[in-house]
Amino acid sequence: MASIAKVVVEIALDREFDYRIPAHLRSVIQVGTQVVVPFKSRELRGFVVGLANQSAFQDKLKAIAGVVGEKPLIPDPIMKLAYWIADYYCAPIEHAVRTVLPSAVRKRGAQHKKQLVVSLHADASLGLGHAEGDTSGLTEKQLLLVETLHAHGPMTLSGLKERCGCSDSPVRTLEKHGLVTIEESTIQRDPHAGMALLSTKPFALMAEQQTALAAICAAIDSAMPGTVLLHGVTGSGKTEVYLQAIRHALDKGQGAIVLVPEISLTPQTVDRFRARFGDCVAVLHSSLSEGERHDEWHRIRNGEAKIAIGARSALFAPIENPGLIVVDEEHEPTYKQDESPRYNARDVAVMRGHLERCCVVLGSATPSLESFSNVKAGRYRLAEMMLRVDDRSMPLMRIVDMRIEAEKEGRPHIFSRELVQGIYDRLDNREQVILFLNRRGFSSSLQCEKCGFVAECAACSVSMTYHKRQHKLLCHICGAEEHVPSCCPECRDPEFRYAGMGTERIEEVLEKLCPKARIARMDSDTMRTKDAYRRVLGDFRTGKIDILLGTQMIAKGLDFPNVTLVGVLYADMSLHVPDFRAGERTFQLLTQVAGRAGRGDKAGEVIVQTYTPHHPAIQAARSLDYEGFCAQDLEFRSELSYPPFSHLVLLTFKGKNEADVMAAAEGYFDRLEPLLPESVLHSPPVPAPLARAKGLYRYQIVLRCEHTVKMTKPIRHALASAKMPNGVTCTVDVDALSLL
Repeated sequence: MASIAKVVVEIALDREFDYRIPAHLRSVIQVGTQVVVPFKSRELRGFVVGLANQSAFQDKLKAIAGVVGEKPLIPDPIMKLAYWIADYYCAPIEHAVRTVLPSAVRKRGAQHKKQLVVSLHADASLGLGHAEGDTSGLTEKQLLLVETLHAHGPMTLSGLKERCGCSDSPVRTLEKHGLVTIEESTIQRDPHAGMALLSTKPFALMAEQQTALAAICAAIDSAMPGTVLLHGVTGSGKTEVYLQAIRHALDKGQGAIVLVPEISLTPQTVDRFRARFGDCVAVLHSSLSEGERHDEWHRIRNGEAKIAIGARSALFAPIENPGLIVVDEEHEPTYKQDESPRYNARDVAVMRGHLERCCVVLGSATPSLESFSNVKAGRYRLAEMMLRVDDRSMPLMRIVDMRIEAEKEGRPHIFSRELVQGIYDRLDNREQVILFLNRRGFSSSLQCEKCGFVAECAACSVSMTYHKRQHKLLCHICGAEEHVPSCCPECRDPEFRYAGMGTERIEEVLEKLCPKARIARMDSDTMRTKDAYRRVLGDFRTGKIDILLGTQMIAKGLDFPNVTLVGVLYADMSLHVPDFRAGERTFQLLTQVAGRAGRGDKAGEVIVQTYTPHHPAIQAARSLDYEGFCAQDLEFRSELSYPPFSHLVLLTFKGKNEADVMAAAEGYFDRLEPLLPESVLHSPPVPAPLARAKGLYRYQIVLRCEHTVKMTKPIRHALASAKMPNGVTCTVDVDALSLL
């Protein structure tokens, strides 16, 4: 039995500390156990990450002060995954350990909620005349309590008092006389409470679905399961394949994890899975309360739930013996975490599958170029579903050149005539419409036409967005708010021009165009409560909403059979970003949002409004030519050695003083450059495209190489010896998805 524990504490020092295990704790301490340890002059919490019998500091070791919880919180495979994350993504091990365990479980005071339950004693039935259980002589209130418990069975103390209209006193008196017992009981905080669902049976599969399912089940049964890329067009029935593959894993006594990219998709996904599998489904995502997350995680840990569904962090659910991990919409950038460790859940899922010999399925209608390249290289297997279920046709996509519209009308318009007519036709036919614009707010900037002044954020190098309902200017980078000025701060002119458009403005115009239509807007301004997604999507499904307007949270995964028209406003918005992935993101977004149309018996139509109709990404999306787009974009990336032909590491230096930031970046680069192998392509520090954010100036160093370790090892070495000026920090983003 080990006598020494290696512990990482809650302070990010990127190292392990050896502690002596007291004799009385040796039988309970394991890898993954949360412990309390003395650290300098205070006590800290930490996690045991290893066990040993020898230490270089054998005679100086302090003893572990105590253990938190009855058994380890982090299973051994998850701990190994945390170490891989820390190493690959160049992050402190403490950050990785913190990431694999929800704060609701990890933090001090995290525990199950308790309640007091009152039960009638077995002998305390009415009319019993012997001493124990004698109800004679009871007050009227006490007799009411006994009768209530006799009629309804055990009740919570609070519920019993409310029903009988009394205080604690008469209940406690009954307890003293042996007529009732009061015991503490655990409450399960259930995010699905009160939601009844009709159970569903497996659907008959089309030939392509059967082939894909067979490939996934064969991988689950294999000794070396590997990764399957499920490339299925929108509406091809990927979710049903997931459901039946999970049933195959459950029948083998295994569990499953399902990742979705957006919290907005979680209610719909969870409903479908609960309708099929019932209470063995647990959900983990940030919209749950802390208590709900705590209890759902423990349901998984205790084996009560065999299926975990959620966004990025659900990947670390403590499913014992997982047989299948599904990453739906695997191409989505929301799988990348934007704080240390900056991991991509898709890639970490593949690693967890490797560590636990578990099949990983990456599903998408528009797979990322990295996943597509892994198929070509033979690292992933490919399963394709190019037909929609029930042989439904793909929607007809029409491209509207808004330059021509502007010429005809003499000025730019928000809606083309084709889109307006299409909306009217659907409303007349009692069909539904989805309108997509990936920008919230009323207008993207507030400008003075006389002197050219633009309201900009004082802390970020961006213009502030005007939100009309709040009548405020908001920065979408740092969240700063300002009142709308009554006149131009520069020239005092009272006239302002609201330039650009957002979902709030579109909603206002729509209400004038379609005064009788029922319109709902889904963006981060309106979806602020936990149940907002479920409520709006439920109303849309039942036909209480005619037009659903929103940002990218409505662009994927939603399945509404009565939607026959999708309108995309300002489709080129994502093209005008200084990033090599701009074309890929535009193609994916257009293809995904187009897939919301025509998913029922009626044909679907997509109208895409753009000022750059001949861009390759837009033309490829129009013809749904995934392979054609990939071939063209991969050729461009190959020439510049961009991913997937290399891994990209982005170093960002931040600070309030620009001169200090620039000096720190240049000084670090001088240390790093001699350590880099010749195969690493690198550039000296330059201001980031977003040069200032949240009051901090930003400089970047970009590295590219076929092997990450050739970059991360020198980076770690140079960081260990680098001295940053006060107030300057450096972040390391391995496999960065954006250069902003």
